[in-house]
Amino acid sequence: MIDRRTFTKAALAGAAALAAPRALAAAAAPQKARNIVLVHGLFADGSSWSEVIPLLQARGLNVTSVQNPLTTLPEAVAAAQRVLERQDGPTVLAGHSFSGMIVSEAGAHPDVSALVYVAARAPDAGEDYGALAATYPPPPASAGIVYDGDEGRLSEAAFLRDFAGDLPEARAKALHAVQQPFNRALLTGRTTQAAWRSKPSFYAVSTEDRTINPDLQRFMAKRMGARTIELRSSHVSLISHPQEIARLILEAAGQG
Repeated sequence: MIDRRTFTKAALAGAAALAAPRALAAAAAPQKARNIVLVHGLFADGSSWSEVIPLLQARGLNVTSVQNPLTTLPEAVAAAQRVLERQDGPTVLAGHSFSGMIVSEAGAHPDVSALVYVAARAPDAGEDYGALAATYPPPPASAGIVYDGDEGRLSEAAFLRDFAGDLPEARAKALHAVQQPFNRALLTGRTTQAAWRSKPSFYAVSTEDRTINPDLQRFMAKRMGARTIELRSSHVSLISHPQEIARLILEAAGQG
């Protein structure tokens, strides 16, 4: 007998196959861009891109890291849109972790020339991401979230073990100290559009990820027809593998 999880995965795989011809259009060669907008996810702030930013700036790119308010999805998207409005010309929009939701929504902006997902959520329009994620084994980091009322954060033990497990302990502890708490309401948001269906998309899978299941990452990357790389990394490949992430962003900017 096929259990519910196996059946749901099969159904999702079938849906992905049906969507493939449309999604593969997103794999077209990206337009050359000189602007890069980066968005951080949960348990972090804009400084989580600090290892990648100098590598992009060294190539003459204009780089901005959005300070995601982590309050509600509409407010987080609005923060990214305000930064996008300040860009002059084609712009690559890149997101880590939760901010894949923002990339999928704000990426519809006409100046966004390509999308980059770094171990990130990549929902379809209106999709219940939580239901999609539930068809895969739960990642260990989920058990480490603690709440103070409606404000959530990752415990230090879970942060070091399940979020930033391939970083030196001192570096991981410093990152834990500056993590930005998120509002519980943020997790209920759903995107209204999936920019990856119409724009060139790139995805970096973290194969040792304990925050978003690596097989779920592979599913989302395949569904969108993304140019995909795999890194032997924890969830924070943007910190532990900045060279590879920068190269992927440069490729998305037509400068690879």
